[in-house]
Amino acid sequence: MESPAWHPSAKTARAAKLTPFGDWLERERGLRFADYDALWRWSVDDLEGFWSAIWDYFAIPAATPRGRVLAEARMPGARWFPGVTLNYVDQVFRHATAARPAIVSRNEAGENREIAWAELQRQVGALAATLRGMGVERGDRVVAYLPNIPETVIAFLAVASIGAIWSACSPDMGRIAVVDRFRQIAPKVLIAVDGYRYGGKNFDRRELIHQLLAELPSIAHLVLLPGMDPQADPAEFDHCTSWTRATAGNAPLRVAQVPFEHPLWVVYSSGTTGLPKPIVHTQGGIVVEHVKMCAFHFDLGPEDRFHWYSSSGWVMWNCQVAGLLMGSTVCIYDGNPGWPDWNALWRFVGETRVTFFGAGAAFFLSCLKAHVEPNDVADLSALRAIGSTGSPLPPEGYQWIYDHVRSDIWLNPVSGGTDFAGCFVGGVPTLPVYLGEMQCRCLGAKVEAWDEAGRPLVDEVGELVCSAPMPSMPLMFWNDPGDARYRESYFDMYPGAWRHGDWIRITPRGGAIIYGRSDATINRHGIRMGTSELYRAVEEIPEILDSLVVDLEYLGRESYMPLFVVIRPGHELTRALEALLRERIRVALSARHVPNEIFAVAEIPRTLSGKKMELPVKKLLLGQAIETVANPDAMANPASLQWFVDFAARRAAGEKTA
Repeated sequence: MESPAWHPSAKTARAAKLTPFGDWLERERGLRFADYDALWRWSVDDLEGFWSAIWDYFAIPAATPRGRVLAEARMPGARWFPGVTLNYVDQVFRHATAARPAIVSRNEAGENREIAWAELQRQVGALAATLRGMGVERGDRVVAYLPNIPETVIAFLAVASIGAIWSACSPDMGRIAVVDRFRQIAPKVLIAVDGYRYGGKNFDRRELIHQLLAELPSIAHLVLLPGMDPQADPAEFDHCTSWTRATAGNAPLRVAQVPFEHPLWVVYSSGTTGLPKPIVHTQGGIVVEHVKMCAFHFDLGPEDRFHWYSSSGWVMWNCQVAGLLMGSTVCIYDGNPGWPDWNALWRFVGETRVTFFGAGAAFFLSCLKAHVEPNDVADLSALRAIGSTGSPLPPEGYQWIYDHVRSDIWLNPVSGGTDFAGCFVGGVPTLPVYLGEMQCRCLGAKVEAWDEAGRPLVDEVGELVCSAPMPSMPLMFWNDPGDARYRESYFDMYPGAWRHGDWIRITPRGGAIIYGRSDATINRHGIRMGTSELYRAVEEIPEILDSLVVDLEYLGRESYMPLFVVIRPGHELTRALEALLRERIRVALSARHVPNEIFAVAEIPRTLSGKKMELPVKKLLLGQAIETVANPDAMANPASLQWFVDFAARRAAGEKTA
């Protein structure tokens, strides 16, 4: 067995937030565990014991006392902490202090800001009062079209304090993607920025805001933030209030106490068909999951400065804000991580004295390819931990960090999902790190690798399954009668167990390796997007009759996403048409989802019921034999697969000779 790339010192292990929790369990509950694996097994076998310990150990503030922890343990439909009332915002502001800032931020233009805890609380209270004046009540939806800036955090906390429901899209998302999300939840208020800066360029979003207001008739009020034009005129829009006016004054922060299972936010995770899934997470479920995650698996406390690079439309934004639940200073960066060069984030981390820095795996691999030397541009002496997620970080990514950042850093790649807003596998600072392997399964997450028959596997690749409920699993999908789509998304393959859609291997020492998506969802640079959204943009072009896209993400490989199109007779795939396709995808979805290559094909493979055969094509291009991925008798056009078989062979031959 290979040696670990990193091993915790005795000092690191003693200082870990997990260590006093173990002492508390022994003292208060009479429980003693020989090692992390024993603690993990208890946490998933005794769900009531574990989650009650999380509640009691962190003294979660609530208006009503804790009684029963898990009233019903089934999946889906588990009922957690019945009778408890609380609010996410109380857990945040219990840490308010004048000793350190709540938020530190920087944008591409180099503007630095610090938001004191008192000022954060003042602005949250003022905005909440403004929203109440607009008629926002408990259960109403307030949506945001904002970048990763302090105002987005303020807006979220204000909405949550009322008991209203938050939902956000990043302003680099196009009209179709935003409308497809927000229309489903009928928001009452939109909080939007007039424009944003990315990659050294300014992008005006005022015309798009007009389009959103026209296509989302439920919106009664707009709060406009001047992200690009300081003199932006709210009078340009009907029923519009400026951000400055909306956050003026000193209205006291009134926090509504809501049931544990009251919705906190709606986030979106796209499947391969239909509209994006509007996933509803609960106030209480997110509080207990994120407190556990931040304390034990990110090892965060009040003394930390926490930065996880993210857009506001990625669930890692929600996880970064969760640092406030532990009293950590949240450090946020708005802009392109590769502009003007790949040192931008490292400079930010060094100058703001970040202690925990996280980013998508693609960022670290880009630094590797660009021959970045972080210590040449930044003082990283305060940095003690690095996190990675979004896609698998291969062993060479681990090695680059140890060779070029610091050999004694705690490297903590994690994997989870928007679907439950948490981590299934990750790390703790009391275990060694092995190259290419996440340290452990997270506490309270009964994660296993299963074969197609539902048998657990050890040291073999299988479907990632969570076989016991977690508090942050979705309450529901918005407007999903009978929970039909919810059940289909996670419980169709293994009834009663959550199938996540990733390939995973549990190693004999208890670590985990993720091998990419096992379904056909696009996962570009950590941002998941449904193929149906891309098809909607592509097939609006008159010259395109049909299309199919697959994302070939696999451990150690760079993401490769080809788009296959059927051209209308009398036309051909010219450079001009290719450019139009790329631009249409960039505008409708985002620059991340522009395909690597575009190919013209005669037909798109379809099932007898007319469904595009994305997953079989993906498996073909990953090297599986045609007889293992498709049944010709179940296809409407079986001959269409031959082109993809030939394409896969040419691509495999090219990789061998490259």
